[in-house]
Amino acid sequence: MASAEPAAAPDVDPLRARNEVLLVGRVSGTPEQRELPSGDSIVAWRIVVDRIPTRPRTEGVRAATVDTFDCVAWTPGLRRTARGLAEGDVIELEGALRRRFWRAGAGAASRCELEVRRVRRLRRQASP
Repeated sequence: MASAEPAAAPDVDPLRARNEVLLVGRVSGTPEQRELPSGDSIVAWRIVVDRIPTRPRTEGVRAATVDTFDCVAWTPGLRRTARGLAEGDVIELEGALRRRFWRAGAGAASRCELEVRRVRRLRRQASP
């Protein structure tokens, strides 16, 4: 009896755990280059992504909802590209979620970020 599901590529395990993120959204603020205590340099910025409402309000209208994600670029080419982004640009990002830990005044702290592997500007913010 033949299977109704298409055969997977022989070298791809469909059950393999993956950490892959693809987002399309607007740049929020100006990307900033920072030096970390380790001596590494990064460019960090935020992206705002519209969320499609999943449940309508009782009145039938639901306010627009957005999610905001912190993004970081580590490699020289990505840092250069990220520094060229402007607030309001619509971009597409590919990357992975990473949780960073550091020591803060009150003890350990952490944050989830999107570690960017690829960024592509889809539309520039129109000049005012």
